[in-house]
Amino acid sequence: MKTSKYLEELKNSTVADLNAQLVDAKKELFNLRFQNATNQLDNTSRIKEVRKNIARIQTVITEKEKVAQ
Repeated sequence: MKTSKYLEELKNSTVADLNAQLVDAKKELFNLRFQNATNQLDNTSRIKEVRKNIARIQTVITEKEKVAQ
């Protein structure tokens, strides 16, 4: 399954890498929303996918912070 492989990659990343990925994902989400508002976006399901990826990244960051305490 694609998501389990993605989660393994996230769990093996450092917190700094995860924060960088989070910033990139948020920028991508902004651009997708902008394209959607101007009716230039063809694949609207990509917005949902990016939102879920942001949540996954934030969850892994939180887990790593709790383990570090």
